[in-house]
Amino acid sequence: MAICYDKLFHLLIDKKISQNELIKGAGVSANILTRLKRNEYISMESIEKICNFLSCTPNDILEFTSGINTMNVIDLFAGCGGLSLGFEMAGFNIPLAVERDTWAAETYAYNHSHTKVVTQDITQIFDFNNLLAPSTIIDGIIGGPPCQGFSLSGNRDKNDPRNSLFMDFVRFVRHYKPKFFVMENVSGILSMTTKSGELVKNVIIKEYDNAGYNVEIFQLNAAEFGVPQSRIRVFFIGLRKDIVYDKEALEPRGFLFGNEQITIRDAIMDLPQIQAGEGNEESSYDTEPTTEYQIWARGNCSVLHNHVTMRHTPRLVERFSHIGFGESVADVAEEYQQRQRGDATKISGKVYSQNNMRPFPDKPSPTIPASFQSNFVHPYLNRNYTAREGARLQSFPDDYVFLGKRTTMSWEKNLSQYQQIGNAVPPLLAKAIAEKLIQYLSRI
Repeated sequence: MAICYDKLFHLLIDKKISQNELIKGAGVSANILTRLKRNEYISMESIEKICNFLSCTPNDILEFTSGINTMNVIDLFAGCGGLSLGFEMAGFNIPLAVERDTWAAETYAYNHSHTKVVTQDITQIFDFNNLLAPSTIIDGIIGGPPCQGFSLSGNRDKNDPRNSLFMDFVRFVRHYKPKFFVMENVSGILSMTTKSGELVKNVIIKEYDNAGYNVEIFQLNAAEFGVPQSRIRVFFIGLRKDIVYDKEALEPRGFLFGNEQITIRDAIMDLPQIQAGEGNEESSYDTEPTTEYQIWARGNCSVLHNHVTMRHTPRLVERFSHIGFGESVADVAEEYQQRQRGDATKISGKVYSQNNMRPFPDKPSPTIPASFQSNFVHPYLNRNYTAREGARLQSFPDDYVFLGKRTTMSWEKNLSQYQQIGNAVPPLLAKAIAEKLIQYLSRI
């Protein structure tokens, strides 16, 4: 039997009690709170303290679920494996992943040794019999297919998902008929329309309705689920129509709000404070972790991977030194601004406010995009983030190793380490969704 404390966190919300107030009022440690968030067993003494503080019974704050956490899930458009990692953390098996990009697939395979990784264009996969053993039951399909189409002739509607790789996701769902699916996309999809004015989200729901699924859309902020990053994404969660459908019971609910959320300082400041041009793909830690998140991220790692800084010119390092918290290169004095190529006496007219921004260290990070190697300056050091720092902010543990080149030139087609990390679904957010599905399906 597995234990779940979702009822506790819902009770705290209903009573308007913060998690810090729970720790102080019940007289329990921060470590107990961390174990509660991870649905791990705690002592009856701690449960009694919490119940006394909240004036409730154990049945009001915990429940036991059946061991249904051995379900099989396929990950499509898997990238480097953020969704898969979260589902594995929750107890799912991932027998198959499909990812076209070679470097992302190599990263995935390195970190998921028990998963068959198909590095192939999904539109060319027709023989399902060769993908998995006939006896394999698929309980779920997860992934983040691009829902914008490709306009090859000029007549096709690029905004119509029926012209996109989304239909291959639907094709897999129709074939395997899993209990559920989870499809991730950017929040902009909620307002996107086709040429005819139809909302794209409604087109998607219709396709899944025709395939035999009830679908609900949830817009979730990763920071509310233990990720040190404010990242809002949309998740289409579908249930096969023979399964009882209850929107409220299906909704993943955040448990960290306001000052309780994990900050950049909480997440990365135990990593070696290397300067521009320093670091190695394999190195060592030089300090002890100081926060629960840092302890979790390190796990049992003795080798630090992917902590290599960008090489910056002295002039760029100087420019970074004049960027304050919440500022970017657009805010530096004229004498430190970028110069035109070929004429250092003239200032470049191309200054983008979203480039090289120094975030506030005592807040969750802004969204980590695929281009984050040039989006942010380290809160305290005059350089851009390393891949490992970005991975920490995406909630990848330190034993998750990223392969391929750190960065790529515009003509290179494969996804760099930075792009793999920035494109990923944060594993801790994926874990929360997976745990909600386990909880939901265990009750039917």
